[in-house]
Amino acid sequence: QLQLVESGGDLVQPGGSLRLSCAVSGSTDTGSTFDYFAIGWFRQAPGKEREAVECVSNSGDSTNYADSVKGRFAISRDGARNTVYLQMNSLKNEDTGVYTCAATPLYCSSYAYAYDDWGQGTQVTVSS
Repeated sequence: QLQLVESGGDLVQPGGSLRLSCAVSGSTDTGSTFDYFAIGWFRQAPGKEREAVECVSNSGDSTNYADSVKGRFAISRDGARNTVYLQMNSLKNEDTGVYTCAATPLYCSSYAYAYDDWGQGTQVTVSS
């Protein structure tokens, strides 16, 4: 089973930036490790449904799923560190929420049910 651990969440003022990290360790029963998986970032704001934000495939191709973050957020992966990053710039109050990373084989998906392994989440609060 993969283990995913998020970090980097914080309280930040509107217009500020944060970089979230998702460190991936372990392997599946078939021996698949970080390089086999696409990693997606999801977020859930208070009182709202969880939504897909960004995803990076196992080959490094990124996909944006949330129009509200287009041009402000960027996802990347570092194979040497088994870590995926979500760079968040020009943060807005509505970006507040719990951000969680998750793993799915090879290709990205916007559907949460496609992801088998999830982290615990990290809180991002944008407020003045």
